[in-house]
Amino acid sequence: MEFKTFDQVICYMEHFTNLEKKTDRYNTRTYRLDRMQAIMKALGNPQDSYRSIHVAGSKGKGSTASYIASGLEAAGFVTGLYMSPHVSDYRERFTLCGRFVSDDILVSTGNILAKGLEDFHFNDSMGETQPTTFELYTAFAFLLFKQIGCQWAVIETGLGGRLDATNIIQPEASVLTPIELEHTDILGDTIAKIATEKSKIIKKDRPSFSAFQVPDALEVFRKEALEKNSDFHYLGDEESEVTERHILFRNGYSTELNLAMPGLVQAQNCALALLVLRTLGLYREGATEKALEKNALPGRMERINWKRTLYLDGAHTQNSMGHLLETFRSMYPGRSGICIFGAVAGKNLDALGYEVLLAFDHVVVCRPGTFKKSDPKALYELLVSKKHPDQKAVLIEDASEALAYCLNNTEASEPVLAAGSFYLAGVIKEALCH
Repeated sequence: MEFKTFDQVICYMEHFTNLEKKTDRYNTRTYRLDRMQAIMKALGNPQDSYRSIHVAGSKGKGSTASYIASGLEAAGFVTGLYMSPHVSDYRERFTLCGRFVSDDILVSTGNILAKGLEDFHFNDSMGETQPTTFELYTAFAFLLFKQIGCQWAVIETGLGGRLDATNIIQPEASVLTPIELEHTDILGDTIAKIATEKSKIIKKDRPSFSAFQVPDALEVFRKEALEKNSDFHYLGDEESEVTERHILFRNGYSTELNLAMPGLVQAQNCALALLVLRTLGLYREGATEKALEKNALPGRMERINWKRTLYLDGAHTQNSMGHLLETFRSMYPGRSGICIFGAVAGKNLDALGYEVLLAFDHVVVCRPGTFKKSDPKALYELLVSKKHPDQKAVLIEDASEALAYCLNNTEASEPVLAAGSFYLAGVIKEALCH
């Protein structure tokens, strides 16, 4: 078997068990680091050929990872960035600091991966006997970053931390973004339990960094860092002010930034990245700030050129949706415009719907693609049961039809926001191309 296109590489990895597509409970025994260690040993452990920074958390981990990668590139390093999920193109997962790698290199790396694992399987009865799709994505990223000569790689976890496929690396630093209740059937039903899973990316004698945290999460992180003899840096201890434009650390560092990704949450993600870069000696005055200002990601308050002002955002927890809508309404005061809203099964639909109805009088419920299971009708009925009489909710499952409805039911000056899932952002982008 020899791949000729990157689509063929993706099809190869996708034909294994894809846990990302599941929204119900599944066997956590498939999450075992000895599996990933065996895969990487068969491939020659390419992840050991460059230095890395590991990022875990419930929200903001993708943006924080991207800010750190931008800073590393500004310091002159060839930097790989591994993230999930993608919004509209699989290549978003494996980039050179956000820039796509050429298809030739992607395909050649896919061939190395497939050949290295040609006769590979696990010789026990626990979990899958072959690699899962996410394990292969991760192995592919580690291989790719070696192939393109990366000096650094910023690696985002997929799910949790302790047993995540990425947690075989020995990073120069571990970074923890804000913790929320998420994937409670797998990671635990309390903040402390979820924080415990995430905390296990902290490595012995290596520094660790944390964003602002609720007390239960912070206590877990401090304890884990102490047990691992990790020098722990908490943003709440290090900074004295973070606003949308201004970051001030207690040591006297101060900067004004006009970030491409707006909002206080993104400023906090950026502040955490700055703390990491400055502490590790990877900061370059002026160059770092310029790189952070330009940094942007698909599906993070992404403004799209369309017939209306259109933003796409992957907010899919109550806190992240609340922060998103606070930012959106600071840009567009009042309740004008329309929200295209879609969420996959397994999310707290009641909480998400509550936040959307607080901010919008006009909501279009749309199906967020087919990658994961969803029930748009149930979401629509939930909104109808909670909205006040002056609010309007409609069910239009097809993304193209939802966009057409927005055009016909808004004034030219009114904004449109699509939110609730990264997968919704993807199908909206796809619809705009047709």
